[in-house]
Amino acid sequence: MTKLNSNGGDDKVDELLKERYDLAKDRIVEICTETTVKPDFLDFFQNMAAFLEKTAVILERDEEKFSIEELQKENTELYKELFPQNYTHCYGNPAYAEEKLGEYGRAFTFLYAELRGAIAYAYEKKIWDYTVTAELFLEVYAAFENGELPSVKNVEDMLRSYVNDYCQDMMEQRIAEAVDPQLDFAVRIVMDSDLSDLRYLYRYGEYVSANETGVAEFMNSLSQDEIDSMARTYTEGYRIGFINGRKDITKKKTVNIRYNLGFERMVRAAILQFREMGLEPVIYRHATHAVNKRGNAWIGFVGGNANPQYEYDHRQDQALFMDSDYVQRKLRSMQNAYEKYKDLAAVHGGPACIETFGEEPFAPISTEGAWALNEAQQKMQVELDNESGQIVNRYIRGDERSFTIIAYPVPEIGNDFPKIFAEIVKINTLDYKQYERIQQTIIETLDTCQWVEIKGKEDNETDLIIHLHELEDVRKQTNFENCVADVNIPVGEVFTSPVLAGTGGILHVKKVYLNGLQFKDLKLVFDCGQVIDYSCANFETEEENRAYIEDNILHHHPKIPMGEFAIGTNTTAYVATEKYGIADKLPILIAEKMGPHFAVGDTCYSWSEDTPVFNPDGREIIARDNEISILRKEDISMAYYGCHTDITIPYEELGSIRVIDEDGEGTSIIENGRFVLPGTEELNRPFEK
Repeated sequence: MTKLNSNGGDDKVDELLKERYDLAKDRIVEICTETTVKPDFLDFFQNMAAFLEKTAVILERDEEKFSIEELQKENTELYKELFPQNYTHCYGNPAYAEEKLGEYGRAFTFLYAELRGAIAYAYEKKIWDYTVTAELFLEVYAAFENGELPSVKNVEDMLRSYVNDYCQDMMEQRIAEAVDPQLDFAVRIVMDSDLSDLRYLYRYGEYVSANETGVAEFMNSLSQDEIDSMARTYTEGYRIGFINGRKDITKKKTVNIRYNLGFERMVRAAILQFREMGLEPVIYRHATHAVNKRGNAWIGFVGGNANPQYEYDHRQDQALFMDSDYVQRKLRSMQNAYEKYKDLAAVHGGPACIETFGEEPFAPISTEGAWALNEAQQKMQVELDNESGQIVNRYIRGDERSFTIIAYPVPEIGNDFPKIFAEIVKINTLDYKQYERIQQTIIETLDTCQWVEIKGKEDNETDLIIHLHELEDVRKQTNFENCVADVNIPVGEVFTSPVLAGTGGILHVKKVYLNGLQFKDLKLVFDCGQVIDYSCANFETEEENRAYIEDNILHHHPKIPMGEFAIGTNTTAYVATEKYGIADKLPILIAEKMGPHFAVGDTCYSWSEDTPVFNPDGREIIARDNEISILRKEDISMAYYGCHTDITIPYEELGSIRVIDEDGEGTSIIENGRFVLPGTEELNRPFEK
């Protein structure tokens, strides 16, 4: 048997844990053939016992030389019940669980999702995680063994006890993985594997789809110089982010690398380049325990998504256990964990993210039986997010950390994948000096007034007025940051934090994708800079549409401000996406550079507002606060929302952007989707090709 990861402790603890593991595994094997529970529940228990037995085999085996066909088959077996064609008969589907198990359905679909983490624990040899998960399964099974059904409350209480009992351990482990470079499961795969042999992809335990193998094959077709150049764009963006933010990167010793499987050649090159900067990588998997999950967001290294609807259905599983005691317990656990790892946290530099796009756009449906936060729980979640953000900022200070994000397509984008990939590489490396010069022209015009008017055209109903900060000395101050390719790659935007008072109107986009979710006919109404009304056309009822926005844009805040107004200038990216018909598959990282965009939530300077920021021309960007973020000086709990969601109006829906002076006269920057301000004409050239 291979050496197992007990997650710490001395030999005696390891021995006791090994004994617990063996007892749990042996009992699970027996359950696979038992018929002692009522027939309605037998299918669930036998299926999950077989799943746990299968993952135990993986956990215990040494590294073996399987063929790629054998690995593909095993990977498919582990994930196939989540595939859309099978999901209608999967207990991970809340509607199916409710249909088969009645009032017990919600408890069992939660249990199903928690047990799915066993795949990750098996591949990472995490015996503690596997054991406590298996013991939870056995505890629930035992309650159904004697023929008399336990109450639904009793079953749900078992699940709540599990969450509360292990909250501290799970939080501590998660935070350690985020800051400790010695926890190097993924780093070893990246640095030690033969990346020309795609069997390495199956060492993670993530779902490996045609996207992951396709990207890996494509990466293997590139020269080392091409790989190094891609990595350099990414790592230099990270380094320059520190310089432009006037932050000292030499204080930092680690960088968190986030990526999708398949990009390992680029990640390996990036690790070597980061090491030249004195930074060691920390790489962790997206969260698997319910305690650590954040909605349906995947943060960490990720494989393919076997079924986005499954992730969406379980985005609010915390409704099972969310109460005031849990909130305080989790906050204490987080505080204790960060205190334990405070030295490592202090030298952590922040994330460097490689994102992907091109997957078939996902439009979720509402599923009966899914857990959902009630109004009181929504407020608790807001409180938890707010307090969590403050704890993180105390140990990984916002005014000392930075980040970078870059994005590439995956093969699912279509037959032109190689051409699109090459186009994106070109876009990611556009001449930032040219954009810096043109954007400076735009900023100089914007700085002549305090109001900007944005209007849509044809059936786009956008009609907004943006209030800008008053500049005391335009020679030394500016409202807008001249954003080139550093933390947000590619190049191409100027942005500011609006004054909320006076900012208002309607923001309308006919179709937009935010955090992987499609919104149709999205409308947000602003008054005094805050969202006061909202609608979309995704679902049949107004109630469902409003709930969709509340879940995924407002994040359950009763009001949320416009934290950013920006003008995207990357017309090259826009024309390329139109050429290949991929506008509906772009990540916001690129889409936000292709028209004006507005972020709801925190400003771009959250947690570092007091750090002076300067444009290349030497002028200080003074618009780092708004009326809400400034409240941090009185009550920090009132200042932040823990979210920042960018919404872009594409050029084809844009009527005009005009600077309005004190007399109500306008100076046009964009008219009918084209730049008209003198000095910006070069931005229209891509449209002419």
